[in-house]
Amino acid sequence: MALAYLTACGWAIEAHRYRAGRHEVDLVTRRGSLVAFVEVKTRRSAACGTAAEAVPWRKRRAIGRAAERWRMQYGRESDRYRFDLVTVDVDACGNTRVEHIADAWR
Repeated sequence: MALAYLTACGWAIEAHRYRAGRHEVDLVTRRGSLVAFVEVKTRRSAACGTAAEAVPWRKRRAIGRAAERWRMQYGRESDRYRFDLVTVDVDACGNTRVEHIADAWR
């Protein structure tokens, strides 16, 4: 769902589940010279906290390491980078809501 949502919003998918050793980025997306490293979180309830709370500093650091590897391999000189979060909330009836949080952390 996150991939379809971002594509519909004009983002090109550069990589899906990009792995750098044991670190992974769910999606690497591009719109012009802006590259977003996207973490995707799905929640069925708020009992375990929000999706944003599910990306602690260790996870952000691991994503950053994989992002740096991608940047070294595939990045362009003019590229700008940021870290985004896409949350997919599914309610009890199966209805979904997708939210894109741009520049979720630095």
